[in-house]
Amino acid sequence: MDTNRNDLLGELASDAALERSDFLVTAAEQMHRFLEANRKRIDALDGLVLIDDDPDYLAIAPDLTFRSRSRYQDSETGEWVSETEVIESGAELVELYNPADVYQWFSEAAREAAGLAPEPTGADDVLATANVAGEDTPALDEDRGYAEAADTWAARHPSGADTEEEAAGLLYDLTVDYLDRSQKTEAGLLARFEEEAAPLIARIGDLIIVDDDDERLVLTAAGRFAGEVVPEGADGEWKKLTSPEDLVGFYDPTDVFSDLADALAEGFPGIDQPAEPTEAVAEEPEA
Repeated sequence: MDTNRNDLLGELASDAALERSDFLVTAAEQMHRFLEANRKRIDALDGLVLIDDDPDYLAIAPDLTFRSRSRYQDSETGEWVSETEVIESGAELVELYNPADVYQWFSEAAREAAGLAPEPTGADDVLATANVAGEDTPALDEDRGYAEAADTWAARHPSGADTEEEAAGLLYDLTVDYLDRSQKTEAGLLARFEEEAAPLIARIGDLIIVDDDDERLVLTAAGRFAGEVVPEGADGEWKKLTSPEDLVGFYDPTDVFSDLADALAEGFPGIDQPAEPTEAVAEEPEA
């Protein structure tokens, strides 16, 4: 294989791995801020079950640790065995779950606990049915950190929640804000990668990342992700994904970067191996 092409692919794979690591660090910090901002509410609710759909189960305890249940078939007995795993921190959680999904589960669980209608269709519906008026919801502007948003929220609600329903309503509203912020963060990460990868992929050409019966994803020679999926309940109709904002509705960036690195390594064996160091030639001492 052409050495220059091999180098380009190696650099692209390295960039994908670095972006994945950067995303996990950012996502972990964001999850930590979200959990700390809601510590009192989660404690008032005595924890919250986020998923309870056998065999999938995920719940958060008042101490902000998570319980995740998995099920597998014992190869010797043939019986199904369930195991519960303790996830100690938000950093560990985002290694296992898509952060945007986690915020969505918080949102849905809080709505259910508050007795609100399920699955609002937009932000206006959310605020219309929530326990807190729209003007009381702290805006998460791009130039303002999560800590300031949480402080603003606390200042507007100095007494906190008096009842379990109020706590769930407040938690729901804040979760929706973080869900939106998470999706914007993920889309921004993919957009930054596209910009940096553009000169490399232009030398390589279109690269297929995923090609399955219900999903396709390509990094094009123009330096853009492009794909299409068949959403659940779409009766086989394909939906095109033409922007980072479209992609994060269906993909976790960590999966995108991981699949991209795998596709590169599979198509061009050896590029994921570190280069062997060049041995230095010893200089003879001067006479």
